[in-house]
Amino acid sequence: MSQHTNDRLAGEPWRGLHLLLTRNEQVDALIGEVPALARMGVNSIVAEVDYDYAYQSHPELRGGNPIGEERARALVRVCRAHGVRLIPQFQCLGHQSWSRTTHPLLTRYPQFDETPGQFPHNEGIYCRSWCPQHPEVNPIVFDLFDELLDVFEADALHVGMDEVFLIASEHCPRCQGGDPARLFARAVNDYHAHLAGQRGVEMLMWGDRLLDSAATGYGEWEAAANGTHPAIDLIPTDVIVCDWHYTERDEYPSIPLFLDKGFRVWPAGWKETGATETLVDFAQRYEGAPLLGYLCTTWGHVQPGELAQFPPLRAALRKLGATATG
Repeated sequence: MSQHTNDRLAGEPWRGLHLLLTRNEQVDALIGEVPALARMGVNSIVAEVDYDYAYQSHPELRGGNPIGEERARALVRVCRAHGVRLIPQFQCLGHQSWSRTTHPLLTRYPQFDETPGQFPHNEGIYCRSWCPQHPEVNPIVFDLFDELLDVFEADALHVGMDEVFLIASEHCPRCQGGDPARLFARAVNDYHAHLAGQRGVEMLMWGDRLLDSAATGYGEWEAAANGTHPAIDLIPTDVIVCDWHYTERDEYPSIPLFLDKGFRVWPAGWKETGATETLVDFAQRYEGAPLLGYLCTTWGHVQPGELAQFPPLRAALRKLGATATG
């Protein structure tokens, strides 16, 4: 299925949709909506699953209401039937907590924390990170990668990697005093070695930590102000960079930067229709470059079952030459 779908996408833009998939009810709603999305022109779905699958290798890392194998395989079947490439996502390194909730990996294995014992109740930080140098973390994470690749019959995995603020922490016995860029690149290269090297699949990641906030004019969310950006020259260029921007700008300098560095780029936007149109228009200046299309993110603003009516998605599909008839 994966190679066939890839071949179909080779000659057309990747018209993508990113969504959080956290429970069986959402999977069922998405299964029901895939036919309409495909008719509109969506040909790629990035399903961020994270800890919300019923993992067999590490059941202690399952979320509270995990997606079952049967429902995941049903989603695979409907995507295959409608020519939609399904790419699972597992958020790596950062985003290991949200608000006062710490996610399962650092709850079950607190020794993996980049800031062990610090920030009770996650107060004073955005999100926790795991330590990229802890010798026991990758074998566990790779088990989860492998289960997602297998159950979703996927030829690619998105590893997240956005908004990593806690890295090279003074509180980490392994990383303190380290170079944030080299530590970030180490993590990227470790994941790439497993995914591309051992599993033979493509790896996608968000691009913000590879950008210099000062040089690009982006803020500290869309680009890095904590020293990770030189990692752009330390990682393989066959990584697909999802370059996200959510506001209207006259220029998006990261797109030509990533292209000049040799990366394939999948621009991504969110809920503002005007910003979506501006980003797509700017990206289309680089027609003929390894500019893949457009990825519309949702971040819970719209739920499965309502995706086909999401105005930014419909606007992007029109600009990418789809009919938007769903």
